Amino acid sequence: MEIIVSNNYEALSTKATKAIAEIMSTAPTPLICVASGDSPAGIYKNIVASVNNKTLDISSWSFLGLDEWVGLNGNDEGSCRYHLNRELFTPLQIAADRICFFDGAASNLEQECTVTEKFIQKKGGIEIAILGLGLNGHIGMNEPHTAITTRSHVIDLDPLTVAVGQKYFQKPQPLTKGITLGIATLLEAKHIILVVSGAKKAAIVQQVMEGPISEAVPASLLRNHPNCTIYLDEAAAAALS
Repeated sequence: MEIIVSNNYEALSTKATKAIAEIMSTAPTPLICVASGDSPAGIYKNIVASVNNKTLDISSWSFLGLDEWVGLNGNDEGSCRYHLNRELFTPLQIAADRICFFDGAASNLEQECTVTEKFIQKKGGIEIAILGLGLNGHIGMNEPHTAITTRSHVIDLDPLTVAVGQKYFQKPQPLTKGITLGIATLLEAKHIILVVSGAKKAAIVQQVMEGPISEAVPASLLRNHPNCTIYLDEAAAAALS
């Protein structure tokens, strides 16, 4: 795993965006997995700006949602799809057939998982997976002790994930389960970009990068990936030796 530390969040986002643009420009069937949340938001802002000023062509890109809260979809304010619609898909006017995203409100969630895995296969695999890092070490909604062999699946949420997730909602939301790409699915991505910012993430960054590689800290499993880069600001990197 390569570590790139920037002075601040803006510089981190700029470097990560440049790397993404370079990788995607040479991909034969460019499929990008996008995470919602605060950490990747700067990347999406940069992508939208680059498309608008015609320095980036994304006309061949397809998009894959990383995860969603069970019971919610893009119609629900605070859902993962809602945030990505607002930050990325709507500003870029991405056609629906270029997006595969879990519908957490669907009646058949296993079918959602099957459709997602088939979409990945059809596109020749994930070129880049953009990931954030949970305070408990989760990636997507793969909570601590999720098996490394998991593909797209429904999972019971860790209490910490439920507590942190409330920040995306105007009023308390009864979150209990998530639907997410599995660890095996993510590790098959050709490139992984892990974006982490802020002092509150420093302790878990240290655990991920310098602690044991273990399913107990799912993000630590990324250290065995041949093309994984973690982009940190100085605050998030502060506890690294």
